Amino acid sequence: MADIATRVYNHKWKIDPIVRSLLDTDFYKLLMCQSVYRNHPETQVRFSLINRTTDIRLAELIDEGELRQQLDHIRTLRLTRGESTWLRGNTFYGKRQMFRPDFMEWFEQLRLPPYTLEKRNGQYELTFEGRWPDVMMWEISALAVLMELRSRAVLETLGKFELQVLYARGMTKLWEKIERLRGLDGLKLADFGTRRRHSFLWQDWCVQAMIEGLGDRFTGTSNCLIAMRHDIEAIGTNAHELPMLQAALAGTDAELARAPYKVLADWHEEHDGNLRIMLPDTFGTRGFLENAPDWLAGWTGIRIDSGDPAEGAETAIAWWKARGEDPSQKLIIFSDGLDVDKIVELHHRFAGRAKISFGWGTLLTNDFRGLVPGDGLAPFSLVCKAVSANGQPTVKLSDNPNKAMGPAAEIERYKRVFAVGAQAPMEVVV
Repeated sequence: MADIATRVYNHKWKIDPIVRSLLDTDFYKLLMCQSVYRNHPETQVRFSLINRTTDIRLAELIDEGELRQQLDHIRTLRLTRGESTWLRGNTFYGKRQMFRPDFMEWFEQLRLPPYTLEKRNGQYELTFEGRWPDVMMWEISALAVLMELRSRAVLETLGKFELQVLYARGMTKLWEKIERLRGLDGLKLADFGTRRRHSFLWQDWCVQAMIEGLGDRFTGTSNCLIAMRHDIEAIGTNAHELPMLQAALAGTDAELARAPYKVLADWHEEHDGNLRIMLPDTFGTRGFLENAPDWLAGWTGIRIDSGDPAEGAETAIAWWKARGEDPSQKLIIFSDGLDVDKIVELHHRFAGRAKISFGWGTLLTNDFRGLVPGDGLAPFSLVCKAVSANGQPTVKLSDNPNKAMGPAAEIERYKRVFAVGAQAPMEVVV
């Protein structure tokens, strides 16, 4: 196991690059990328970095030269033979050869496209443009780089023994969380913490701690590289990116209203009926469910990623009952801003009423709150989102209006088309 404090103290970026493999990404990016490669190979998209926590002025914390070094390094990465073999021959969700030969041949040759980097008002404006399958693979890497460079900027002010104590305290903090979670019978929990982690080494340590501390309660990690190295399950299905870009490609309001369901119809065909988890909140969960085609009620489950998680789960349970489905046989995955108190609360409320699982993200892999002066390592909300498709802007409404994004006129249009009424704003912590 790595001595993280010593590695940080003796840090040289060529020894510990932030992103060290194209597999150092979330599994759902690969699943989505295969679908996009098949259905939208020539669609031109633009992704942009968005720092929702504006008081953290990244361009004043992070050296531009070092940022460019890390981004340029990522553009040199290729799949190794072993990584390709793992993807081609492994079993994911009970299915062998989930990734088709034509996709793998493309992925093995992939070189991430160029980026554009500028500074404005104390923030970095980082954008990626090109064909959708190529550009989408930047998202997780870009976030991991910015998050870790911010961590490194803070850690540079600490001495060797301060670093040892910091990581000892961080390890103790996580282990105390694990001890609380051990008391939950039937718990199913996965690591979803790649995109806003403290560092790669820390995420890897957190996963190893979960393996030892939770045993079979820990179901795997979204990080493909860590899953491969520790021979555990790679976890993931799909994300908001698909309906956002599909909706931007819609020509009429009627096509816009159908876009979220076309995404899932394509997904169903892509995976032969496997991985049938809905993510309904892109344009509002209630409207999505009220207008959903009957065949979606037969899907395996739902992921709740914004708004009040308990309210979202109750809405899903009521919808399944109204469609003649048994909620106790359905899967609810909670994945928004989770920490132990919320996991315990939701587990007690919904265990037995549905099959429940948790995708634990930032507050698993980046919780150093209160451990350095000025709370300089507190997590913050950084995203890299698709902002246009073939020149048309994207929109995300979410169940939390504080997560909405897109031009104001388009947001109002989407609210009208998807019948989104009043929404309760919630603090966006991560």
